[in-house]
Amino acid sequence: MNTVLTETTLDLPLYARGKVRDIYDLGDRLLIVATDRISAFDVVLPTGIPDKGLVLTQLSAFWFEKTGDIVPNHFLRIVDDTHVEGVDTELPRDLIGRAMLVHKARRLDVECIVRGYAVLGSAGWAEYHETGTISGVKLPGGLKEAQELFETIFTPTTKADEGHDENITFEQTEALVGEQAANAIALRSLAIYRFGRDYARERGIIIADTKFEFGLLRAEGESAPGGDDEVTLIDECLTPDSSRFWPADQYKIGRPQPSFDKQYVRDYLTEVGWDRKPPAPELPADVAARTGEKYREAFHQLTGRELIRP
Repeated sequence: MNTVLTETTLDLPLYARGKVRDIYDLGDRLLIVATDRISAFDVVLPTGIPDKGLVLTQLSAFWFEKTGDIVPNHFLRIVDDTHVEGVDTELPRDLIGRAMLVHKARRLDVECIVRGYAVLGSAGWAEYHETGTISGVKLPGGLKEAQELFETIFTPTTKADEGHDENITFEQTEALVGEQAANAIALRSLAIYRFGRDYARERGIIIADTKFEFGLLRAEGESAPGGDDEVTLIDECLTPDSSRFWPADQYKIGRPQPSFDKQYVRDYLTEVGWDRKPPAPELPADVAARTGEKYREAFHQLTGRELIRP
């Protein structure tokens, strides 16, 4: 098994530490390090996944570059050396390929979920069967598990730093971030998803759904010259952590799908009877290794590239 990195401690100001990413403050930029941590059911597992951080960073960079003309994003470059301009401290070599430099942006506290297929989760299916909607969006009757939706839908949730996100309507999104920003994140989420879905489908992968995060391009207290701050894609983009990736040649309506994403881990945890409450159990070495293989398979199939390694 490859070396696994689950935490970093750099001689730089810590901006935030999420479920997967350690983020450091470089003034008007951020250094985002994707560790090999993995979360399931909103709980971080004690076991890391080999190469996961490399895949998340490099696949996000791939999509940021592909979609930059469609929607503005915060990406500057992948860290490919231990020396970074404007940083006095030499970075550890194991950050090469798993860290990226980005513009600093103020996060909008909404998870932007886009769905192209009917994978709604237990709460979503309950809402659908009761009201015919998901997050207030009307859906056709009689949908089956994994069925492609006639129209791609935007179903936002709250952005919880701890615990579970909650489904919200578009009207509630407007109340959280304002009408202009709500319209921007909805339209931009749909545009990126549709591009990625079509691109991936040509390469044998179905992107069933995904989630995005957006921020305002300038740091807090500053405004963009001549107008409002720009609503900008941040964090990650169309990765196996943020999306459901299915092999197109095995797709079949009416059942759960094989996947290239962390559904493999969720399925294992369900099989062993974990109650989804902290602390999460350790993953067996073979489950962690197979998960890493799935992430790498998705990366290679989508990009045709080899991973940059330290």
